[in-house]
Amino acid sequence: MSTKTQVEWRRRQVFEMGSKGQNQTEIGRALQISESTISRDLDHIRYQSKDNIRKYIDKCLSEEYEKCLVGLNAITKEARNTAANAEDKREKIQALSLAKECYSMKLDLLTNATVVDDAIRFVSSHKTREKLNSSSDGEHDKEESSEPDYDEDKDQLEEEQEE
Repeated sequence: MSTKTQVEWRRRQVFEMGSKGQNQTEIGRALQISESTISRDLDHIRYQSKDNIRKYIDKCLSEEYEKCLVGLNAITKEARNTAANAEDKREKIQALSLAKECYSMKLDLLTNATVVDDAIRFVSSHKTREKLNSSSDGEHDKEESSEPDYDEDKDQLEEEQEE
C-alpha cells in the first residue's frame, strides 16, 4: 500500500472515530499514532470540509435554488388548474392547500435569497483573494495560506518510529 493511500486511510479512520465521539488520545491509542499526527489530520479534514462547502456553494447552490423555484411554480400551476377543474369540494380544497403550501415555500426561498447571495459573494471574494495571493511576487507567508502545512512524509516517518 502506498504512503498516500495509508495517509488517506488513516485520515478516514481519524474522522470516523472522532465523529463517534472519541478524543485524540483514544484515537491515538487505537491507531497507534501520535496526537500531533491526529491533530494535523483533523486540520486537513477541516480544510477539506471548508473547501467542499465552498465548491458546493460555487457550483451547485444557485442551480438547485433555481430548480426549486421552477418546480414550485409548476406545482402551483398544476394545483391551481386542479382546483379550477375539480368537481369534488374536498379535491378542490386539497389542491388549494397544496398551492398555498407552495406559495409559502416559495416565499421562504425568496426571503432567504439573501443567505444564498451572501454565500455566493463569500465564495467569489475568497476566489479573488486566492488569485491575488497566488499572483503576488512569490512571497507567501504561512498565515496567508488557508490550507494548513502538511508533511505526509513526516507523518509516515512518525508512524514508523512509533512502531
